[in-house]
Amino acid sequence: MNRTRGEIFKHSILAAVGLISFGIGCYISIQANIGVAPWDTFTLGLSGTLGVQYGTASIAMSLIVLTVDLLLRERIGVGTLLDAFIVGKTVDFCNWLDFIPKQDNMIVGIVMMFVALTIMGFSQYLYMTAALSCGPRDSLIVALGRRMKKVPIGFVSTTILVVVLAIGWRLGGPVGIGTLIAAIFQGPLMQFAFNVMKFDATSVKHQDLVTSVKVLTGRV
Repeated sequence: MNRTRGEIFKHSILAAVGLISFGIGCYISIQANIGVAPWDTFTLGLSGTLGVQYGTASIAMSLIVLTVDLLLRERIGVGTLLDAFIVGKTVDFCNWLDFIPKQDNMIVGIVMMFVALTIMGFSQYLYMTAALSCGPRDSLIVALGRRMKKVPIGFVSTTILVVVLAIGWRLGGPVGIGTLIAAIFQGPLMQFAFNVMKFDATSVKHQDLVTSVKVLTGRV
């Protein structure tokens, strides 16, 4: 996979479609108005504190995490860069369209949150099938997990989420029942999407940016 320029371009478009879809899911989860996932709590808190759009705060946060990934010598790819820019700006575009009003009914909000998480799960399937590397946040988890081999990767992931959530809450990011729903169900709904699509994420061999550049420049 991704052995030719055509394959890289095709899978970059696939990844972009998946990330746009993921951004739409994020937008729906925000409009549910019952609290959001930990990273979104942080991003919205940062957005409010700095007085910038969600997408701008998301890109800033992604670039910081990406810098940490590189310092930890974690490989990144075309997909990592696409992730850093597309998701946040998709949310901004949806906010501009304003096609879903913020909910004031908790039951409707809960339904919207589950719809959003399901969309995100199928979006991750599209993004991961492109095999162009993980997003900055996932790369950070992997990088830290490799350096703390005696600590379960699940604990590393949970610790990062708790820290991010705490900072986001202190910055004024929304925390509520939706945050709990996201924490509990985001992983299982992603796995549900993978099962529906008969997709094994562990079988994907991601291509790093250096290899992609070599293919694009004809050096491979």
